[in-house]
Amino acid sequence: MSLQIQANDVDSDETHEWIDALAAVIEKEGVERAHYLLEQLIDTARRSGANLPYSANTAYVNTIPPHLEEPLPGDQAMEDRIRSYIRWNAMAMVVNANRKSSELGGHIATFASAATLYDVGYSHFWRAPSHEHGGDLLYSQGHASPGTYARAFLEGRLTEEQLDNFRQEVDGKGLSSYPHPWLMPDFWQFPTVSMGLGPIMSIYQARFMKYLKDRGIVDTKERKVWCFVGDGETDEPESLGAISLASREKLDNLIWVVNCNLQRLDGPVRGNGKIIQELEANFRGAGWNVIKVLWGSYWDPPLYGSTFSANIPNSRRWSLRCRMTISGVSTVVAMIHTKSTPPTMPP
Repeated sequence: MSLQIQANDVDSDETHEWIDALAAVIEKEGVERAHYLLEQLIDTARRSGANLPYSANTAYVNTIPPHLEEPLPGDQAMEDRIRSYIRWNAMAMVVNANRKSSELGGHIATFASAATLYDVGYSHFWRAPSHEHGGDLLYSQGHASPGTYARAFLEGRLTEEQLDNFRQEVDGKGLSSYPHPWLMPDFWQFPTVSMGLGPIMSIYQARFMKYLKDRGIVDTKERKVWCFVGDGETDEPESLGAISLASREKLDNLIWVVNCNLQRLDGPVRGNGKIIQELEANFRGAGWNVIKVLWGSYWDPPLYGSTFSANIPNSRRWSLRCRMTISGVSTVVAMIHTKSTPPTMPP
């Protein structure tokens, strides 16, 4: 309960009785029954003339509580080590290019803040084309391209010479600055720079895949469209201009991941506000299912109680991000609160 609500509480005993009653319903009959009862109460209050101010925001905590998280499959220690190599190589690629010429530029913080998100996606959820599956579609955040190149280098798809020529593709041996299918047709699926192109194209791509399925042209039932978006990028008119179409057309094959690292090209994102709460309200108001990831497992004791969190294994830290990124049957936007991690070489 917020401090403001507590200050306005004229009968705390009655308040606790209502809260206890709701907790009992959730425990014995489930959250769906509790949701139904709350909707009935709200509807009754409004029909009785009560003015109930609407808020599209939920509490500033993780949407999925610890006890509902699922464990991450795979070798977490090995994945963390691989991720460290990738993050280091991505940073080194940009630094090395700018030692040759400072005009080349490049971006380090974008991928550094989202490395875990991409790694979990590549390792566990994004499906390549096969005889059984047409493959998922990925709109990568444009400024995170060094991370994708670094991963491809570890996989043997790119050479050291190509990495050394990052943003120097004129002679045909380098790598394009951003996702660019025309320059690298065997590598990138979609162009996502200038900013805002990826988000709006992903919506219409998901709609087109529904069209193909509904008319029996191609079976796209199990295919997903993933789009990574920067928090600063959401200020581009193209980024949020068509989000109502996604909910109106019931595009449950579309998943956005908003990387909220609070940085943009020209300064901080919302220095005097909370961009995550702002975006949550925008997307929920447009009919999206919003999942927020804000805190690591080390915040469980103050947020959920030390007795409860003591029964949660520490290894759940990574499953938190994984779960938040991919959950949801309806259209999803995941607000991921991240920050840049200093590059460290693994042992």
